[in-house]
Amino acid sequence: MAKSGRCSADQPGRVDSVANALIDVEVAADLASLFRLLGDPTRVRILFALLEAGELCVHDIAAVVDTSETKVSQAMRLLRNAGVVRNRREGRNIIYRLDDAHVRMLLDISREHVAHLGNEG
Repeated sequence: MAKSGRCSADQPGRVDSVANALIDVEVAADLASLFRLLGDPTRVRILFALLEAGELCVHDIAAVVDTSETKVSQAMRLLRNAGVVRNRREGRNIIYRLDDAHVRMLLDISREHVAHLGNEG
Protein backbone atom coordinates (compact mmCIF):
# COMPACT_ATOMS: atom_id res chain seq x y z
CA MET A 1 0.00 0.00 0.00
CA ALA A 2 2.44 2.68 1.16
CA LYS A 3 5.87 2.99 -0.37
CA SER A 4 8.76 2.42 1.97
CA GLY A 5 11.12 5.30 2.42
CA ARG A 6 13.66 6.73 4.75
CA CYS A 7 11.33 9.09 6.66
CA SER A 8 9.13 6.47 8.28
CA ALA A 9 11.75 3.74 8.58
CA ASP A 10 12.04 4.30 12.32
CA GLN A 11 8.24 4.16 12.80
CA PRO A 12 6.94 0.98 11.14
CA GLY A 13 3.27 1.12 10.21
CA ARG A 14 2.96 4.88 10.67
CA VAL A 15 2.26 5.66 7.01
CA ASP A 16 -0.36 2.90 6.76
CA SER A 17 -1.98 4.07 10.00
CA VAL A 18 -2.26 7.65 8.76
CA ALA A 19 -3.48 6.51 5.33
CA ASN A 20 -6.22 4.43 6.96
CA ALA A 21 -7.38 7.38 9.09
CA LEU A 22 -7.32 9.92 6.25
CA ILE A 23 -10.61 11.39 5.04
CA ASP A 24 -11.76 10.02 1.71
CA VAL A 25 -11.45 11.90 -1.56
CA GLU A 26 -15.14 12.88 -1.72
CA VAL A 27 -15.09 14.42 1.76
CA ALA A 28 -11.87 16.25 0.90
CA ALA A 29 -13.51 17.60 -2.27
CA ASP A 30 -16.55 18.78 -0.28
CA LEU A 31 -14.29 20.54 2.22
CA ALA A 32 -12.30 22.15 -0.59
CA SER A 33 -15.56 23.43 -2.10
CA LEU A 34 -16.56 24.91 1.24
CA PHE A 35 -13.18 26.62 1.64
CA ARG A 36 -13.44 28.00 -1.91
CA LEU A 37 -16.87 29.38 -1.05
CA LEU A 38 -15.39 31.04 2.03
CA GLY A 39 -12.53 32.42 -0.06
CA ASP A 40 -14.52 35.51 -1.02
CA PRO A 41 -14.14 38.45 1.44
CA THR A 42 -17.66 39.73 0.78
CA ARG A 43 -19.20 36.35 1.55
CA VAL A 44 -17.10 36.12 4.72
CA ARG A 45 -18.28 39.57 5.81
CA ILE A 46 -21.88 38.55 5.12
CA LEU A 47 -21.46 35.48 7.30
CA PHE A 48 -19.98 37.52 10.14
CA ALA A 49 -22.84 40.01 9.81
CA LEU A 50 -25.26 37.11 10.28
CA LEU A 51 -23.16 35.81 13.15
CA GLU A 52 -23.52 39.17 14.92
CA ALA A 53 -27.14 39.94 13.99
CA GLY A 54 -28.71 36.51 14.01
CA GLU A 55 -31.02 37.27 11.08
CA LEU A 56 -30.95 39.89 8.32
CA CYS A 57 -32.74 40.55 5.03
CA VAL A 58 -30.84 41.15 1.79
CA HIS A 59 -31.35 44.93 1.99
CA ASP A 60 -29.86 45.09 5.50
CA ILE A 61 -26.98 42.75 4.64
CA ALA A 62 -26.11 44.95 1.66
CA ALA A 63 -26.11 48.03 3.89
CA VAL A 64 -23.97 46.38 6.56
CA VAL A 65 -21.30 45.04 4.19
CA ASP A 66 -21.51 48.04 1.84
CA THR A 67 -22.27 46.20 -1.38
CA SER A 68 -25.18 45.86 -3.80
CA GLU A 69 -28.30 43.86 -3.09
CA THR A 70 -27.64 41.96 -6.32
CA LYS A 71 -24.22 40.85 -5.08
CA VAL A 72 -25.70 39.87 -1.71
CA SER A 73 -28.50 37.87 -3.39
CA GLN A 74 -25.95 35.99 -5.50
CA ALA A 75 -23.82 35.29 -2.44
CA MET A 76 -26.83 34.12 -0.45
CA ARG A 77 -27.82 31.70 -3.22
CA LEU A 78 -24.34 30.13 -3.12
CA LEU A 79 -24.24 30.03 0.68
CA ARG A 80 -27.75 28.56 0.88
CA ASN A 81 -26.98 25.89 -1.73
CA ALA A 82 -23.89 24.93 0.28
CA GLY A 83 -25.92 24.58 3.48
CA VAL A 84 -24.12 27.45 5.20
CA VAL A 85 -27.20 29.69 5.58
CA ARG A 86 -30.94 29.11 5.59
CA ASN A 87 -33.78 31.45 4.89
CA ARG A 88 -37.42 32.15 5.63
CA ARG A 89 -39.95 34.43 4.02
CA GLU A 90 -41.42 37.32 5.97
CA GLY A 91 -43.93 39.08 3.74
CA ARG A 92 -42.01 40.21 0.67
CA ASN A 93 -38.63 39.86 2.39
CA ILE A 94 -36.39 36.85 2.63
CA ILE A 95 -34.65 36.67 5.99
CA TYR A 96 -31.32 34.83 6.25
CA ARG A 97 -29.49 33.27 9.17
CA LEU A 98 -26.57 30.92 9.65
CA ASP A 99 -27.61 27.31 9.17
CA ASP A 100 -26.51 25.86 12.49
CA ALA A 101 -24.05 25.86 15.36
CA HIS A 102 -21.36 24.21 13.21
CA VAL A 103 -21.24 27.25 10.94
CA ARG A 104 -21.03 29.58 13.94
CA MET A 105 -18.20 27.48 15.40
CA LEU A 106 -16.36 27.47 12.07
CA LEU A 107 -16.54 31.27 11.89
CA ASP A 108 -15.52 31.77 15.52
CA ILE A 109 -12.58 29.36 15.28
CA SER A 110 -11.46 30.87 11.96
CA ARG A 111 -11.51 34.37 13.44
CA GLU A 112 -9.53 33.16 16.47
CA HIS A 113 -7.00 31.49 14.19
CA VAL A 114 -6.48 34.63 12.12
CA ALA A 115 -6.10 36.70 15.30
CA HIS A 116 -3.60 34.15 16.62
CA LEU A 117 -1.56 34.37 13.41
CA GLY A 118 -1.49 38.16 13.72
CA ASN A 119 -0.07 37.89 17.25
CA GLU A 120 2.76 35.51 16.33
CA GLY A 121 4.73 37.84 14.34
